[in-house]
Amino acid sequence: MKRILFALALIASVSIAHAQVKPAADIQKAIAKAEAAAQNAKKAANPDTWIKIGQAYQNAYSNPTANVVGGNKTELQLVMGNDKPLSSETVEMGGQQYEKVVYKDKNLYFDQNGSLVITEVTNPSYQGDALAKALEAYKKAAELDAAGKKTKAITEALNTIAQNYNQDAFNAYYLGNPSKASTLFEKSAAALAQAPLSKLDTASIYYAGVTAMEAQEFEKAKAHFTNALKNNYFSDGGVYANLYECAINQKDTVTARSYLEEGFQKFPENPQVLTNLINLYIAANEDPNKLIDLLGKAKAELPNNPSLYYVEGDIYGRMKDYDNAVKAYRKASEVDPNYEMGHYGEGVMWFNRALAIQEEAAALPYSEYKKYDQLQEELKVALKNAIEPFEKCFAVTKNDAVKTNVADYLKRLYFVFRNESADYQAAYEKYNNFLENAK
Repeated sequence: MKRILFALALIASVSIAHAQVKPAADIQKAIAKAEAAAQNAKKAANPDTWIKIGQAYQNAYSNPTANVVGGNKTELQLVMGNDKPLSSETVEMGGQQYEKVVYKDKNLYFDQNGSLVITEVTNPSYQGDALAKALEAYKKAAELDAAGKKTKAITEALNTIAQNYNQDAFNAYYLGNPSKASTLFEKSAAALAQAPLSKLDTASIYYAGVTAMEAQEFEKAKAHFTNALKNNYFSDGGVYANLYECAINQKDTVTARSYLEEGFQKFPENPQVLTNLINLYIAANEDPNKLIDLLGKAKAELPNNPSLYYVEGDIYGRMKDYDNAVKAYRKASEVDPNYEMGHYGEGVMWFNRALAIQEEAAALPYSEYKKYDQLQEELKVALKNAIEPFEKCFAVTKNDAVKTNVADYLKRLYFVFRNESADYQAAYEKYNNFLENAK
């Protein structure tokens, strides 16, 4: 125990010795001194001068959080010393609760385990984009370093700046500012692309598109996604689905369709691409058999994907080909016995079929009583056909919302037939009680 405490004390003492927040005035002086050296013609020709300027701006960027060492709240309280919080509150982000601890120059966000999740600088030591100024300086240093003697130092700095921008981008996103996040992802990619590092960061380019799209900056998002495609970054087909969303929001349905069709050819297993393409075909009143052909290609690639069979059943149901719809829905459940949507789809199909029959019967004139009687029999068959798949769905599903929804269907179905047998009456009471208790 003594050795452990000693080690902890050593770590804390080392952290405190090297992780103090400096007064903003000292940071400004360091920047001014480094910049002043570049005014001398001889020194301005030396790459070291520009490296020092870059370091001064990097230090300005990191100064407010210099004492934020470690990811645990208890550790931080030891390391931060006299930098005491001003207040704290509970905030919610993304459906999760966090403790927001406010300091004079930053906010720290901790999860329920006391782990630091987000660091938000509220009072920077340099008013402006210090990292951008650092990048300018390192670019100048690289231009002057003809022999490449400073390449290692410059590339390490560029990597660090890119990491800083990347972390700030994620922080901005979690704090609810996707537009700012997009710009920061752009800057992260640009930092890595700068010579002599010259790395292509397709992930940051893609994230810049995702966050721009969330900010409804669709033209900007489209440019980033197109750039990602050009550099063979596909996100398993997600790029095509996102380009579709951009085009749809820009009212360009022709281009939107082309994105989905190309995406489906390359990534038939992508659910976003497939679902959007099916919806687009249905909305355009395309021949439904084209969708079946598309699904056939997808099933050949992914024969054990139950959702593909569920979608196939839905399409056949829309075509009023109920036999094939049932086969598809049941195949979905056969492929994955825990996949409740095959049962659910079949039940809903028969229930909707019953509603359509009821509407058709109600519209008949009195003279068509024979047709009316025939439709009443068909109505009973459709309603009873819905019971078994709904019962199976109720038994299989672990989703409370689905379970409640299915119970409502079953309650209504058994109510219709409650006078036919004691079993139907008991089933009606079962689901009625379930729904009462679920309220």
